[in-house]
Amino acid sequence: MEYKTQVRAGEGQQDILITRVFELPVELLFKAHTEADIVAQWMNTKVLQLENKRHGSWQYETSDPQGNVVFRANGVFHEFEPPAKITRTFEMENTPFPVQLEFLTFTALTDETSQLDMQIIFKSAAFRDQMLKMPFAYGLNMAHNKLEALLRKN
Repeated sequence: MEYKTQVRAGEGQQDILITRVFELPVELLFKAHTEADIVAQWMNTKVLQLENKRHGSWQYETSDPQGNVVFRANGVFHEFEPPAKITRTFEMENTPFPVQLEFLTFTALTDETSQLDMQIIFKSAAFRDQMLKMPFAYGLNMAHNKLEALLRKN
């Protein structure tokens, strides 16, 4: 099965390249990554903090039905240029993964379509490969599908 969100990882490299074309205007795609209520819906998470500015921080948390925290992530914005670019760190708490660096680029293809390109850089190729052993591509594709469906109906 081919996913709409493409994940590419070169042999022995420390990064992952992610590309997805959305049937959404670029401003709306950018908004989906920067407005807490929208982020919470498509990522199925609680947004604890989201300071959309250079050196601003962010923190997300996901709990199970019993209220136990199962996932928490945080980071800092290093570049924030609406609606074109976000550079941020990403750290998953309580995991063996060190902080990673993410470059998100938002490009308008037409008035109604846009492309998201992400480059995620890991501390080592081993950490990157460990991430790829998880259902990373599947989960990312499902989240992006949800994002697109959510914003297309509005």
